[in-house]
Amino acid sequence: MGAETAAQRGERGTSVRHVLVTGGARGIGRAVASAFRERGMRVSILGRDRAALDEALAAGVADFAMSADVTDEQAMAEAIRAACEAGGAIDCLVANAGAATTAPFVRSTAAQFRAMTEVNLIGVVNAIHPVLPGMAERGFGRIIVVASTAALKGYAYVSAYCAAKHAALGLVRALALETARKGVTVNALCPGFTDTDMVASGIEAVMAKTGRSHEEALADFVAHNPQGRLVAPREVADAALWLAGEGAGAVTGQAIAIAGGEV
Repeated sequence: MGAETAAQRGERGTSVRHVLVTGGARGIGRAVASAFRERGMRVSILGRDRAALDEALAAGVADFAMSADVTDEQAMAEAIRAACEAGGAIDCLVANAGAATTAPFVRSTAAQFRAMTEVNLIGVVNAIHPVLPGMAERGFGRIIVVASTAALKGYAYVSAYCAAKHAALGLVRALALETARKGVTVNALCPGFTDTDMVASGIEAVMAKTGRSHEEALADFVAHNPQGRLVAPREVADAALWLAGEGAGAVTGQAIAIAGGEV
């Protein structure tokens, strides 16, 4: 996986041809996959829900879809191998898959912290490990980790999630230094509350717990954003497109907030 002839490297040049998006069937991942495919790139998406992946394929979001849990190292290696066999070596990885749980710290168990770390940090590690050697060998690669403003600041009642996202950003910054002379950039996108299924579920949970209306619950989420709104998934996708381009070759180790000025 990743070994190419000199002729193939010359034909490919230093640009993105094949993009892999984890958590690519929904939300930000789906918007990212769609944006890259609109630019004429081959796109593979990876996720746990086979039905959602198949629906995304049918909708033209991606060219290929692989089912795997990002916390399963072997399953990830096999899925990424299959993606390479189907669409060629991975030029750009968008490690988007993630999860969040909500609880006061005093009721957040060590098991919850481990679960958040497995998804939001180890899941990123498991996505990067299979693709990075080939990128370094070819002298070109883009690794984009979709983190969160929770990688840059704290939020009450999501301490396990914040800790895991801070760890993911630490990985980005360390790996950027290791790959700086290899033609590979490693960056994080840090969106604030975004108009996704995950946030919609959070709003519904607030409504159920407090009896507030949808508008009142939504106001709690957008209050963090000085623009007073949820971020659109396509806004995150457009930032990913830029980071994947040749014009962003000097941008590495960065955490780019997409949050209306929140951080």
